[in-house]
Parts: sequence; structure tokens; C-alpha cells
Amino acid sequence: MSERVFDIAIIGGGINGAGIARDAAGRGWSVALCERGDLGGATSASSTKLVHGGLRYLEHYKFRLVREALQEREVLWGIAPHIIWPLRFVLPHHQGLRPAWLLRLGLFLYDHIGGRKLLPATITRKLDDGILKPEFAKGFEYSDCWVEDSRLVVLNARDAAERGAHIMVRTECASATREGGLWHLTLRDQDGMSSTIHARTLVNAAGPWVARVLGQVVRSNTQAKVRMVQGSHIVVPKLYEHDRCYIFQNADNRIFFAIPYERDFTLIGTTDQDYQGDPADVHASRAEIDYLCKGASDYFAKPVTPDQVVWTYSGVRPLYDDGASAAQEATRDYVLKLDANEGEPPLLSIFGGKITTYRRLAEAALDKIAPFLPKMAGSAAGWTASAALPGGDFARDGFDGLVRYLLGKYPFLELSHATRLARAYGTRAEVLLGNSKSMADLGEHYGADLTEAELRYLVNGEWASQAADVVWRRSKLGLRITPSQFTRIDEALAAMAPQRQPV
Repeated sequence: MSERVFDIAIIGGGINGAGIARDAAGRGWSVALCERGDLGGATSASSTKLVHGGLRYLEHYKFRLVREALQEREVLWGIAPHIIWPLRFVLPHHQGLRPAWLLRLGLFLYDHIGGRKLLPATITRKLDDGILKPEFAKGFEYSDCWVEDSRLVVLNARDAAERGAHIMVRTECASATREGGLWHLTLRDQDGMSSTIHARTLVNAAGPWVARVLGQVVRSNTQAKVRMVQGSHIVVPKLYEHDRCYIFQNADNRIFFAIPYERDFTLIGTTDQDYQGDPADVHASRAEIDYLCKGASDYFAKPVTPDQVVWTYSGVRPLYDDGASAAQEATRDYVLKLDANEGEPPLLSIFGGKITTYRRLAEAALDKIAPFLPKMAGSAAGWTASAALPGGDFARDGFDGLVRYLLGKYPFLELSHATRLARAYGTRAEVLLGNSKSMADLGEHYGADLTEAELRYLVNGEWASQAADVVWRRSKLGLRITPSQFTRIDEALAAMAPQRQPV
């Protein structure tokens, strides 16, 4: 690889880096992506797991951002119906906060400015099931979508690799220098081995580390106007039985969600506060946990207390610093900064963005650097809007049929197991299961319903090498895995790693 010149080198394997790699590889450009940790292992794994327009952004007049995000909901649902699906959200009217007419007006805009075609429209409804406190008697129900965020990253990388991209996980870019019209990147893998690759263009998609890459790796003069905003979530045992989500208003003008999660739990979040320090060290603080518990207790009939919390996660959003006074008001729009002096290979740095608009960001990024790249005969711009992600090549209303097919071909599977495999892998669950005739054919069982066959699939096809990659990112089985089982998974992965081959 050291003598090859790539068209595009990408630093960062979050959703933006993986999305750019997929789009570029599909257009015929040669791509190399390096990620110093796990794919989608930081900000991209720490979202609220929603593909949504961002209802609250309407208050800040971010109409273009909301419109673009709303347009993307049904596009992404169409290309990845296994990991993206519709949800209904209940917004209770809170006396003394935003008036009911304003909420209804906002939801009218939300229904209409994004070209909604398949998702159901907003309705007004009574809230009389006893889940919320009696004062919340009226609310509005509207549509958005759920996304398995870490899997979205991995599937973009998987598709990029199948289209020729080189995806290098746990490989850090130690330095990147311009010389002779090319970028020269020195890479260092997790074993300390160094290598060099060359590229015509460089994309800095390092997320919360975008400024560090600019200052220490590339040594660019590009001004790094980054605002680091921490968002934390808590997970508690299931608070209610129905499948709808809640969006709650706080008196401090923030909003947060309560969402059914992994069958037996409820996800609550997120917070919004400025963050200082290394993004790798971010964690949900006691103050954030208390804040989310109090906010939920203000609405739910039964209080939510910190002792109920079974898991927390936290991430840092690298927003573009637009000078907003409050963290929740800082723009969620993406900003692309091109450093392209005459005669030198260009550098594109990415600031901000939302997981919902990653595909549009990738198109905009490639528009910026395309003039510096060779003309290719691959797919045309926009191809990612209709090409299914791996495993998503079935009709978006056909998920139940996929589960029935798996149960028919593999009758030894429990319904819950088949459903989880279909949700994670879509049609590629059949690749994972192969010619198995019984549970014994799937090899060792590591806890929950995780088997050796699935672990090997994740090693060979999805770059998994540590237990956390498997049980917290490519799945959420960590909620059901014991510490001893976690250790055994790490041992099994270590034994499988030398056999790793691209699928």
C-alpha cells in the first residue's frame, strides 16, 4: 500500500468519515480511511439514536437545516430499513412554557417543510393513560425515526470497503505533510507499526479531535473554530409499556427525550453543556444524571431516581463555534473549510453536523474536493440516496417478512434472536447464519444470545476486535452481559483476530 497514491485520504471513522468514504468509493475514486479507535466509537455512538429534523431548531430559525434533515428521514429509512424505522413522539403541553398554539404551528411546519410522504402526520391527543402526571392532559403526536447509530457508521464503512476503499481501524495518523503535490501520511497501528500512504486530497473528519488534527498532525493554518458540547444519556428499566416516545420541555428551554430502548429499558437524554478537556475522557456527570432524572420526574407520574440508572453514555459534539451564548443554541449545521493554496494538495476540515444529514454532508464535501481529483466513470453524485446499505436490500415495510424468512430457514432460533439479527444485519443475517441446522452449529455462546458465529462475522466483516466493539456499539448486548462474559468475549476476539479477512 505504501507506493500507491490514493485520490482521497480520510482521518476519522465516525459517521462523516465513513459516509464520505462510501460516497467517494462509489463514484470510482480510490479512498483510504484511518481511524485511531473503533469505527463510530466516539460522538457517532453517543447520539440519541434519532433520524429527525430537530423540532427545536425551528425556534432558532434554522429552517434550511430542519428542511434538509426532514428530507433525509425517509431517504435513510429507504436505504437502511433494518437499522432505521419510524417512531411516534408525544409532546405534552406544559402550562406556563410554550403555548399550545405555538407547538401546533411548529409541528405544522415540521410536517410540511420537509416533503413528508410516508410518515404519518401530527395529531392532537388526550394523555389520560396515567403514565404522565394529571396536569399533562393534552399533547401532540408526530413522526420521526430511530437509527442504530453505530451500525449506520459500520455499514457505511462496510459498503465503502466493498467498493474498494481501504478501511484501517485502530490506526492513527501520526503526521500528514504536503510534498510534491501530494499528502504523505504516516500511520501507526495499535501494535506500534508504522507505514506511509500518499493521497491527492486529505479530509479531516476527526470529530471532536478536528482541532488537534489541524494543529498537531497537519499543522495547518486553518482556524479551528470548534465548540465542544457534551451530551449525556441515562438508561433506566422500562418506564411504560407502549411503543411511543416522549419529548419533554424543560423550564430552561432545553428539551429531552424518553424513548423505549432494547425492549426492557427506557433511554432518557440528552444534556447540552460546554465541555473542556479530552473528548476521550467524557462521561455522564452526577449533575447531568440528576438533571435528567429530575426532568423526567417532572413529567412521569412515578419519579425517576439516580438509583434506577443501569447505564449511562456521553459524547462530545464538535460544533462550529458561531458565537451562540448557550450550548443548546449553537448551530448543529455542518461547516466545511477548504485549505487549498495554489500548487498544494487540498485539505478539507469538517465541523459540526448531525447524524441525520451525514449523507448530504458527504455529497457537499465531495463537491468541494472534486475539482482536485481525476474525472471518474463511477456512479454519479447522489447515488447514495437510493443504493441500499449492506443488509438493507428489502422493502422498508418488509421487516416482519424478513424475520419470518429467518425463522423458516433457521427454525431453531427464538423469535427474539431472529428479530435482533434481522435488525442488526438485515438480509446479511443469512450470511452470518450460513448453513447452520441447530444452535450448536453457531458455536460457543457468550451470554445473552451472542454466539461464536456472530462474533466471527463481526471480526471478519465489521472490524470488531474488542468486547466493547461488539456489546456496546455493534449491539447493545452489554445491558445483558456479565463481567465474566465480557472477559470471555475479549479472549475469543483475541483468538480470532489473526484470522481476520475482509468479507
